[in-house]
Amino acid sequence: MTTSSSERGVSLGMPQLPAPAYPDDVRARLEADAREIIARYPDSRSALLPLLHLVQAEEGHVTRTGMQFCADVLDLTTAEVTAVATFYTMYRRKPSGDYQVGVCTNTLCAVMGGDAIFEELQQHLGVGNGETTDDGKVTLEHIECNAACDFAPVVMVNWEFFDNQTPASAKRLVDDLRAGRAVEPTRGARLCTFKETARILAGFPDERPGAVEESGSAGPASLVGLRLARGETAPARVVHPREGGPHRGPQDRAVHEPSPTEHLSSHDAPQKTSASDPAHPAGPVAEEGE
Repeated sequence: MTTSSSERGVSLGMPQLPAPAYPDDVRARLEADAREIIARYPDSRSALLPLLHLVQAEEGHVTRTGMQFCADVLDLTTAEVTAVATFYTMYRRKPSGDYQVGVCTNTLCAVMGGDAIFEELQQHLGVGNGETTDDGKVTLEHIECNAACDFAPVVMVNWEFFDNQTPASAKRLVDDLRAGRAVEPTRGARLCTFKETARILAGFPDERPGAVEESGSAGPASLVGLRLARGETAPARVVHPREGGPHRGPQDRAVHEPSPTEHLSSHDAPQKTSASDPAHPAGPVAEEGE
């Protein structure tokens, strides 16, 4: 005897309806922006990534309507657009908050306290990975390496850096975001909303007065390797011998006294991180759903 699909728990359902169209005024505005983006590339399909940021800036995530728009203006199939939109994690597939709060849980950040930060933020906000708070302000997610290991553990908000975080400082950060209080990244321009960030990533200028000048550059610790590659001499550092090893006298040591403006690494001076905070030890995080 055979069983029906419904008895097996499988619902074939109805075919999905075509994506609804943008209102005429919205489509006209997006088409003008799209023409500007496409003109930057010798091959129009190369404009797909910034166009996905453009439609994300419109609705806060990449909708079926947005993907249909990209397919129309680039003469692609929706399957081709969907393959790209679902591959890159910067494109959201469901409604998300004004502020994307990403906690790096890759190797170094994790052992320095990233796992503990992510665990506490989930409990503090009452959301899981990729979920948004009820007020629509914050979407929490764990993210992979953001090339800021010398400032671990790192939290990012709309892709701006917040370095040397602890569970306590991360909770203050999200509380300030939800309350509308001013928040300043460790490096980079002041925050804007996720939609505004998406438009900038689409290639349009940041029109906020002074924002470009605030952008700054990589932290000093990140540039040590570049200085060495250029042949610049690194300052001498004191390395004390291990216990039981040969001891040299003070006259054999090259001592470097850093100036007040020198900052070779974010960890040159002791800073409170979750790894050095006994009240918030970094421990293993259970798999989602456990």
